[in-house]
Amino acid sequence: MATATAVKEKIERTQDKAKEKSKSIAAIEFAHQAERLGQYAPQQENDSTGSTQAVQAKFITAQDPVIETANGGRLPAVPIAEAKKLNELRDAVDKRSDSQTERIKAKVREARDGTIHGVSPHSDDVGDDGQTDAPLRSQKPPSRTNPLFPPMPMYGPPTLIRRIHVLLFRCSSAILSFCFLLVIILGALFTSFPEVLKRQRSRIMFRDPDKNRPFHEEEQRRKHERRAAAKAWKDGKRSKTRAHNSANSNEKDGEEFVPLEGGPDKLQCDIRYYARRVGLDCEIFDVQTEDGFIIELWHIYNPLDYKRTSPSDRVPRSPNVFTNPDTADGVSGSQYPPGEKKYPVLLIHGLLQSAGAYCTNDDSSLAFYLAKSGYDVWLGNNRCGFNPRHSLLTYSDPRMWAWNIRQMGVMDLPALISRVLSETGFPKLALIAHSQGTTQTLVALAKEQRPELSSKISVFCALAPAAYAGPLIGKMYFKFMRVIGPGLFRAFFGIHAFIPLMMTMHKILPAKLYGAMGYLVFSFLFNWTDERWERDLRDRMFQFAPVYVSAESMRWWLGRECFAKQKCILATREEKDIEDREDAEEDGQSPSSTSSEDELEDENEAGATVDPSRAKYSWYPPGTPPFALWVCGNDALVDGRRLLRRFERGREPHVNVVHTRVIEEYEHLDVIWAMDAVEKVGKEVREVIWKTAGEDERKVCRVPKGCGDIREFHRREE
Repeated sequence: MATATAVKEKIERTQDKAKEKSKSIAAIEFAHQAERLGQYAPQQENDSTGSTQAVQAKFITAQDPVIETANGGRLPAVPIAEAKKLNELRDAVDKRSDSQTERIKAKVREARDGTIHGVSPHSDDVGDDGQTDAPLRSQKPPSRTNPLFPPMPMYGPPTLIRRIHVLLFRCSSAILSFCFLLVIILGALFTSFPEVLKRQRSRIMFRDPDKNRPFHEEEQRRKHERRAAAKAWKDGKRSKTRAHNSANSNEKDGEEFVPLEGGPDKLQCDIRYYARRVGLDCEIFDVQTEDGFIIELWHIYNPLDYKRTSPSDRVPRSPNVFTNPDTADGVSGSQYPPGEKKYPVLLIHGLLQSAGAYCTNDDSSLAFYLAKSGYDVWLGNNRCGFNPRHSLLTYSDPRMWAWNIRQMGVMDLPALISRVLSETGFPKLALIAHSQGTTQTLVALAKEQRPELSSKISVFCALAPAAYAGPLIGKMYFKFMRVIGPGLFRAFFGIHAFIPLMMTMHKILPAKLYGAMGYLVFSFLFNWTDERWERDLRDRMFQFAPVYVSAESMRWWLGRECFAKQKCILATREEKDIEDREDAEEDGQSPSSTSSEDELEDENEAGATVDPSRAKYSWYPPGTPPFALWVCGNDALVDGRRLLRRFERGREPHVNVVHTRVIEEYEHLDVIWAMDAVEKVGKEVREVIWKTAGEDERKVCRVPKGCGDIREFHRREE
């Protein structure tokens, strides 16, 4: 008996030693992994940095782990396998079981071609909505996961080898991207010569070269009014008459908007300056994303009924979003009594632009128009923008630039929405986006991304929605980007900002010259013109573009792996081919199968029976907010008609499309910059927002100008 007891004790001691040894090995491996994923190596840390070693990976979504450091900071996404390894080692060190670890919703979406989008757990128990619960450690991407969103490159602490690596890329990209930009500028100048000669010929023959522009007379009228207002301001009269308000001259305002700035246009990159010129004002909030970026949120307000908040109220908050969804005493919302509150609206900008794109047309600017109509207008900017900032990283660190459109969708957009709802005290807001802004929203709301964001949006208004590529993607210089591999792309355009020379030129060139060059280059690249814009304001429009974007983001748009190859943001080319064949078969059976806008709205509002086969392969799950789409009929950059067809053919049975409009003559930027954009887009947006707002929210809000009683909308729709 004594011998058996001794043997048992010996076995237990052996097991304890094995466990201790295993724990010691795990602790050593955890320390190595923590250093590998940390901001600095231990020898690089000091009292000011504190410990920057990784302590755990926090999964924002099943596909998006961010690293939490010992000093409380966060570092951007790393490959899932690296994050999973860090958490497994920590679990081993802390002796945590599966039941003690954080669980995350694993979301997947199956496509018609068999592709699996998202991160699939080992378990096959996936519900109809593509979701299942699984411990973080079991998140493992299958071999065909995310063909549209390849993992970001991983960069560790700034060691000597990494510094040399980064320096080589910066040197090569500085030279090669300059050559690329020079070719584009020369191409733009060369192709502009015929138009310049034509205009000069007209002047020599004493003819007005602009007389055939669609809004020539209106342009002249606005120009004269602006000059008269500038002269009155200079003379000290400061007339209460707005610089011009042709967009809604047929509507009476219930209150005066007295300009706070005036005189000649100074052409400056200052959103507040242009807001004050039309009797509004702007305050800037700093917002922290869940991966540590500091982005700007601009709040447009009427200084007659809103008091500017203190700087301490506009600083970044915790990176955790939607922590207090029931907050009802936000800074902005608390200034308006019940019945006089303003419904919140968030606007998101397009590629290479800032939110200033919504504020360049005086009273015809969409942001100013909605603010004067009675909405609480917020303008969201994506990461980096004009002033790249991160809670831990600096401009030179390549980890600050390891992101693409998906991170903008699942990180930036929720952070902006969360802050607006926190400040206003509303449970939902209306979201308006243009071009790339629609892309990040369409990506974020997808089944496998962050569909829970839908519960915070009352309606999604998509202007020039960018889901499918237009014919422009086949242009020679875009083909060049698609042909070269990822390594060569990074050699050409670096692993930091995309052609930062553009931002340097923005700082050093005279504003008028920069505006002219900006229009010349971008019109050459994207095949649009200023035909429908107010040409006198064109230079102003390009004071807010371009902004800093990552080279990785442009590689997602134009490189050989993602959008430029698949021609779609959420589907592969193979899936598109399958859908084309289906459409051809359906059209062969029913030539009149394409629905009109009214028929489409009737079908959605009637709650037509959902086809299970269509629902299985749809991008969006139940609970997706209503969509409203404005498509540019003359848009070569994106194919908005194809997105409309996706809804018309019932491929998104869970999306209620409440409004669609195709504006045949519009080009890509005309939805926000055309002189008649308020008439053709702004008024409809204003009405759609109010129509889709919740009944409880409408009770506490003032009715926006031009909207009237909500019952009138329903009668008109019927």
